[in-house]
Amino acid sequence: MAVSNAMSGVAWIPQADLSEEEWLATGRRLGSIGRGSKWWLGDWLRHGSSRFGDRFSEAARVTGYDRATLRSIAWIAARVDASVRRDRLTWDHHVAVASLEPAEQEHWLERAESEELEPDELRQQLRTRGEGDAGGPTAHVDADEARNGGGAVCPHCGHPQAAV
Repeated sequence: MAVSNAMSGVAWIPQADLSEEEWLATGRRLGSIGRGSKWWLGDWLRHGSSRFGDRFSEAARVTGYDRATLRSIAWIAARVDASVRRDRLTWDHHVAVASLEPAEQEHWLERAESEELEPDELRQQLRTRGEGDAGGPTAHVDADEARNGGGAVCPHCGHPQAAV
C-alpha cells in the first residue's frame, strides 16, 4: 500500500521509508507541478479577468502572490499561447521570448529546445541576434500594447517598461 507524503506551504515531509522508485516518482510529480504552476495561475488569472474584470487584488489575497507578480504571470501567459509553450523548457525560457511575435517565439523556443539552451543562454542569443544572426527573427514593441499604454516591454524578462 502506497503511503502519501505530507506537504505544507513550506515543506515536503516523507511519511514512510520511501524506495528510490517512490522517491523518483514523487520528484516527477513535484517537478510537473512546479513547471506548470505559473502557466496554470496565468491562465486562471486571464480567465478571471475576462469573466469578472480586474480582480488582481482578490487574486493576490487568495494566492498569496502580490499584484505585480500576478500581473506579470498573466501577461506572460497571455503573450505565449498554449500552442507555443513547450513543457520541456522552463518558465524563464518563455519569459525570454514573450515580447516576440508568436512565429518568433516558436523559432526561438525550438532553438532553445534543440540546442538545449539554458534561459540565460537564450536571452544572450536574443540580445545578440542582430549582430550576425542574419535572417533570424527580431523583437519589436507590440503596437496594440503601446496604444493601450503598455509601452515597450523588456525582451529579457517581459516586464512593461516605463516611457522615457
